[in-house]
Amino acid sequence: MLVIGLGGLVLSDEERDWLQHPAVSGVILFKRNFASRSQAGELCQAIREAAPRPQLLCVDQEGGRVQRFREGYSELPALEGFGRLHGQDRDAALALAHEHAWLMASEILATGLDLSFAPVVDLGRGNLAIGNRAFHADPVIVSDFCRAYVAGLHEAGMAATIKHFPGHGSVLEDTHFDDAVDPRPLADLQALDLLPFAAGIDAGAEAVMMAHVKYPGVAPEPAGYSPRWIGEILRRDMGFGGIVFSDDIGMAAAESAGGVKSRIDAHLDAGCDAVLVCAPALVADSLQAVSSRKSAPTDLLAPLFARKSPAWDALLADARYDGARDALARIEQGAS
Repeated sequence: MLVIGLGGLVLSDEERDWLQHPAVSGVILFKRNFASRSQAGELCQAIREAAPRPQLLCVDQEGGRVQRFREGYSELPALEGFGRLHGQDRDAALALAHEHAWLMASEILATGLDLSFAPVVDLGRGNLAIGNRAFHADPVIVSDFCRAYVAGLHEAGMAATIKHFPGHGSVLEDTHFDDAVDPRPLADLQALDLLPFAAGIDAGAEAVMMAHVKYPGVAPEPAGYSPRWIGEILRRDMGFGGIVFSDDIGMAAAESAGGVKSRIDAHLDAGCDAVLVCAPALVADSLQAVSSRKSAPTDLLAPLFARKSPAWDALLADARYDGARDALARIEQGAS
């Protein structure tokens, strides 16, 4: 199944046609799809009304530089700030990370979406794509934050997606633009980068997003379309039974699989449940590419749908909402 990107602020006729395709099970929104809180809510409603089956509506609302919705939403600090605070007051840092998750998720759910792809549990070790999106360099500390963040999401009524498996933080290259290769053996990855993912699985994370990174000491292909990484290590060895997402197949590092059809086939055949097609320019080819594949169960993504749908008025009137915003603003000030 596919989670697709849209071009603008309202549904076009072509996009309405896309939503009729049985392989389309979700939509991911970006900054290009956002003008205001009310407009975003109207777009979500239009998508749901146009589609003949339930659609998983998603966004990347991590905080810091990766926050698609801004005007009318809390200014969410990047995760790195919590890592700095951890060195001064561990308990306070973990409590604030929990509130970050609750606040972010509450706003996204109130808008009418189901899921923000969060949290990032890659290690903060200099990767160009991850940077301050990571909590910390220490996998034990990141594991603690992962548990706190997953709990905050669940309290708000949102499923958790831990990313980018098996760890994107320890290589330099940004997979949006370049191939990335991590030559370390599996034992090293298990001792470091995989620890936060194990913690997230133990905490009940419902989804995992794969990395477009190659780990030639483990498997020849990038993790996102590696049967060894998905079927053997993630599912069999680590016991993950939830939903596996690809990262965006439009990223440069995904091109090693070939054209659009080859990329989609590689990810699905390796064990991904859903493939992200974020660029609207790739959607038509992607739909054609999956036309001959057997459709996935229509309820496969059901565990990721919103469990609560707070009203904006009630959320804004909640004393916890203002308290969380004020507390997180102090993290943001400390980062500047």
